[in-house]
Amino acid sequence: MLQQYLSELQKIKLLELEEELALWQACASGDQNAYRKIITAYQPLVFKIAMAFRLTEAQTLELIQEGTVGLLEAAEKFDYQRGVAFSIFASHRVRGRMLDFLNCEYGNQSLSLDEVNAAGFAWSECLVSNEATPFELAERHFLNDKVTQAMERLPQKEQQVLTGIYLEDKSASDLAASIDVSLGHIYRLQKQGVRRVRGMLSRLMSDLNKS
Repeated sequence: MLQQYLSELQKIKLLELEEELALWQACASGDQNAYRKIITAYQPLVFKIAMAFRLTEAQTLELIQEGTVGLLEAAEKFDYQRGVAFSIFASHRVRGRMLDFLNCEYGNQSLSLDEVNAAGFAWSECLVSNEATPFELAERHFLNDKVTQAMERLPQKEQQVLTGIYLEDKSASDLAASIDVSLGHIYRLQKQGVRRVRGMLSRLMSDLNKS
């Protein structure tokens, strides 16, 4: 069953930044179809977190079910206008549901973290740390620097809109009033700015892969 689930996951197409933003905007308007598309697109994230626990197939499938509930909860509470990546926001909720499940299932058995589970690993090895590794932190800082550099190369109004929405937690309506343009124009500037930043980052990653 796990292999069948993985085969289905491999058919899922990752969302482009603009596409995901449009889906979140549709969700805010009550579009349930957009909501389902987001949940489907992030199922691989649930699978990745569940596999990191390195349990048996049956236990992993149970974790995936719990993680999917966590994913649904995260999507319901997520505010796309706050500028936090949904993958980061959802990961904590998904992992938390999985850990709660393991605690409920095995906590009453006075499970020792040194005890070896059915998969041959100590339970302490299965607990996933919420802390980023040094490599992940370095990678995050590198990408943050590149995003900042890309934003600095944007036209002034696009830079102002992206900074306001993603870094200063301003609403689109507040930005529209502050620079005296329509709300629709704010969304166009946001879309154009995101496209330019994505293009610059894509070229960067392409260059890195060639090196």
